[in-house]
Amino acid sequence: MIDFKTKLEEARTLADVFEVVKAVVLKSTRKSRGGLMLGMADLGNHPQAFLGGFFTTGSNVIVMNKNPLQRIKETKPELYKPYAFHVLLHEYIHSLGYLDENKVKSFAYQMTRDALGEDHLATQIAANAEGFIKHLVYPDRAWKPDDEGIELVENFDRSSVSYIA
Repeated sequence: MIDFKTKLEEARTLADVFEVVKAVVLKSTRKSRGGLMLGMADLGNHPQAFLGGFFTTGSNVIVMNKNPLQRIKETKPELYKPYAFHVLLHEYIHSLGYLDENKVKSFAYQMTRDALGEDHLATQIAANAEGFIKHLVYPDRAWKPDDEGIELVENFDRSSVSYIA
C-alpha cells in the first residue's frame, strides 16, 4: 500500500507533487494520462476570490496561477504542497475527461480524503478552499495581469515521452 501522505511530504517540486496526484488518481479510478505539461501564469488577483488554475479541454497543458503560490509562501508555507496537490489533482481530473465542475470537486475531495485522511490540509482545502482564501490572495489588491504569458515547467510529467531528438 502506498503511503501518499509521506510521498507528498517528501515531494520537492511541483513535478514530484504531480507524481503523487497521478498515483492517487490511478489507485482511485484506474485511469491515467501522460504527456501533460504545466504552465505557470499570472492569472490576476481578487481579494474575495481566486483562480488557482485551469485545464482547457483538448489541450495537454495544466495552467496554475503563480499568485496564490507566492501568497502561500508569504503567509503559510506549510500550505504550499497541500494547495499544489489540490489544484493539480483538480485539473488532472479535468484532463481525464471529467468536465462537470461539481463532479470534479466531489471526486477531488473523495480522492484526497481517501489518500491523505480527513485531517490533512489538502483534504481541508478540497472540502472548502474558500476557508483558505486569506492565504491564497493578496488583500485589498485586485489586478488583472499585464502579461498573460505562460511559462512551461520543464520535466513536469515524468510519464511523458519526448519525440523531439
